[in-house]
Amino acid sequence: MAGSIIELKADIPVNHQANVFGRFDEHLKQIEKTLNVTLILRNGELKILGNEQAASAARDLIANLVALSEKGNAITSQNVNYGLALALESKSGMLTEIDKDFICNTIQGRPIRPKTLGQKDYVDMIRKKMIVFGVGPAGTGKTYLAMAMAVTAFRNEEVSRIILTRPAIEAGEKLGFLPGDLQSKVDPYLRPLYDALYQIMGADSFQKNMERGLIEVAPLAYMRGRTLDNAFIILDEAQNTTPAQMKMFLTRIGFGSKVIVTGDASQKDLPRDAVSGLDVAMKVLKKIDDIGFCELTSKDVVRHPLVQQIVQAYENYEKKQPKKEQADMQRSRYERRRNFR
Repeated sequence: MAGSIIELKADIPVNHQANVFGRFDEHLKQIEKTLNVTLILRNGELKILGNEQAASAARDLIANLVALSEKGNAITSQNVNYGLALALESKSGMLTEIDKDFICNTIQGRPIRPKTLGQKDYVDMIRKKMIVFGVGPAGTGKTYLAMAMAVTAFRNEEVSRIILTRPAIEAGEKLGFLPGDLQSKVDPYLRPLYDALYQIMGADSFQKNMERGLIEVAPLAYMRGRTLDNAFIILDEAQNTTPAQMKMFLTRIGFGSKVIVTGDASQKDLPRDAVSGLDVAMKVLKKIDDIGFCELTSKDVVRHPLVQQIVQAYENYEKKQPKKEQADMQRSRYERRRNFR
């Protein structure tokens, strides 16, 4: 962003300055560093010094952060980092557009919304399609947003029940080494699904609906032989299914149901040389109109900013590895897990 230095101004209401600036002005410092501008606050007015393109991008971003703050949002590092990524693509205005897409509130009253363009596309696709595959790295909100959409559909009586499942995969679903009865054995694999539901609908509501059979959390093996009508069904960790399991699951779907399949192709825990049912399904089903595919990337990671850097670093590293070494890495991870047993 080369060019002569100009000065622009941005008005930030006093009651929103702390939120927009961040603790110890961390948000302003990040904007200065990324866009190569200088930000100076004097008498309630923020001066922006930089070349025309950079200064304009900073002003637009700050205006959007103020707009988010005025709507009651707590401005986070994720908001700022993603806003900077959009600013570099001249898309700063999309921050407020994304914020308009409300899904539901958590039990604590915190609004759940998509936070990136990829997440918004994912949510829009869930609304439009009967079956949606949400694929991407850890921290992109694949499961959490699907859960929020499921709870919203359930509350609005669009479906009569929620069914959550995932493969209890550890050396081919051989769970005998775990203590307790069958439910105790599979609960550790389903814990992330429980945690998300507790946060969105509360433990009491979750337990009551579980007891009434309106919410079911079960390993994938329990789906065999069933027909699932009028339900919102989420298959999590789908990269750990076999092609036969995936076919079995997808053919359970009945009338009035919606299905979300989530997975991360880079985190397979299948035995060596096993083919992932998720990979096969995305190839086989890509031409069916009422099935949508949304591929999230490291840009859509909404956990701690360091997670985004970690995901990106691994993606860059794996792209440089020959295919044989990638397969060896996969086998090594599987063997480590197996030896841990």
